[in-house]
Amino acid sequence: MPGCLLEIHRQIDQLIRLHSPEACAVEGLIYVQNLRTAMILGAARGSALLAAAQHGMPIYEYPPRRVKQAVVGHGAAQKSQVGYMVRSLLGLTETPEADAADAIAIGLTHFQMISSPVSVHRANRPL
Repeated sequence: MPGCLLEIHRQIDQLIRLHSPEACAVEGLIYVQNLRTAMILGAARGSALLAAAQHGMPIYEYPPRRVKQAVVGHGAAQKSQVGYMVRSLLGLTETPEADAADAIAIGLTHFQMISSPVSVHRANRPL
């Protein structure tokens, strides 16, 4: 596992250096029934967030329901609905795979939150 965490950190660091993003937006932690899975996901998430933090990037976290609300219009949307709306909103020719659609949806949510005239009144602060 340490090798995997190092590789996650290395690749995120490389992407940050290549694209120079201004912020990092992530989905809030989800409930996982399996303790081992939760520990692995938490460690991987921590490795990625460390790379962003080392570059001084503000890190924003959005609850899964908020992401679905922003992209689909209701917080109980299915993954297939999120993918469809990402495709529709961005005018893509193909629906992205589920993980890619989720990542794009988080980015769209962040853009929506920072672009909103009322965003200064929301709890939209970096972690």
